[in-house]
Amino acid sequence: MAEKTAELQVLDSNSQFTINLYNALNETSSGNIIFSTISLHAVLSMAYQGARGTTAEKFASTLKIPEAKIATEGYNTVMNRLSSIPNVTLLMANKVYLMEGHKLLPEFSDVVTKNFRSEVQLLNFGASETAAATINAWVEEKTKDKIKGLIDKRNLDESTRLVLVNAIYFKGSWMHKFDKEDTKTEPFYLNDVDSVDVEIMHITRKYHYTSAKELGAQILELPYANDNVSMVIVLPFKKDGIAELEKQLAGVNLTDITYKMRYVEVTVALPKFKIEQTIDLEDSLTKLGLGEIFNPSAANFSGMISSKEPLYVSKVVQKAFIEVNEEGAEAAAATGMVIMTESLVMGPNIYFTADHPFILMLLEKSSGKPNILFTGKIINPQL
Repeated sequence: MAEKTAELQVLDSNSQFTINLYNALNETSSGNIIFSTISLHAVLSMAYQGARGTTAEKFASTLKIPEAKIATEGYNTVMNRLSSIPNVTLLMANKVYLMEGHKLLPEFSDVVTKNFRSEVQLLNFGASETAAATINAWVEEKTKDKIKGLIDKRNLDESTRLVLVNAIYFKGSWMHKFDKEDTKTEPFYLNDVDSVDVEIMHITRKYHYTSAKELGAQILELPYANDNVSMVIVLPFKKDGIAELEKQLAGVNLTDITYKMRYVEVTVALPKFKIEQTIDLEDSLTKLGLGEIFNPSAANFSGMISSKEPLYVSKVVQKAFIEVNEEGAEAAAATGMVIMTESLVMGPNIYFTADHPFILMLLEKSSGKPNILFTGKIINPQL
């Protein structure tokens, strides 16, 4: 069997990391969820490059990438690919902010600038308000003003040495736009009994679709103007089936669920929604095995800067945004780290009615292997 390329290893690891992070976030959230795994995965992969000893081992096991070098080679290809996708706007950028008077070690500097396409900027973190404003202005620019105030000035001070930031922004028009005249106010069921009235869009078209009995769910893929980018929606058969679906997905490689889809006519009903969320990731990353990076007496990032002072991560935060309407979708996120088609004859009248909680993924698959850009759960489109 041919050895996996570094890019495929990164995409596979991102898929595993997505479901693990989703489960960790889900433990403490009863509402909507939206996050960009690739954004967080990229920032953590940058930090991995400067980790040594047991800290590097924790990155390897949590990120599911056995060697830091695989991450550098894989992200070099991923960053190249994401920067050249026609007919949609997809921007992903990394940046390293370093305390004035300090130097990055040459090896770490080379890797983050060349492989992760990161810029490096010196800042005086002691002037916390100015430093936070500088970082936040860069994030706003990269996310078309969708993500504001990522870094709180209270998280920066004289002891801050590094801030690693990733920003990702997506805007795409549906290949088949929903007609606004077909959008109607209808009930969205929060469970078997309770519902809220929301705007639901309607369309009948040929889409990639499957009914996955092993998951207890229907799966629909809605392509954008560039069909290498799509939104995949996983909808439980039962109105109150989201918790059971989450259990079934726990051991599934999310990038594989689109492989057995059929290209058939589907009558789709999908709510419009807009979600913004800020997530402090320390608890979730600790659950996933990365707690050591937050421990000043245990973290080992001796491969980052030239001074011998010990470094640790004080904050990992992500702000994410997604909006879905008749025209298409817009999504953005920023993470700051301080520190096949089968043909099958199917019966007519396939209905995909997303009038109850569902899971969504925004995928990019120009490499042939899906890259999960955003993941979310819609419990209530009104929230």
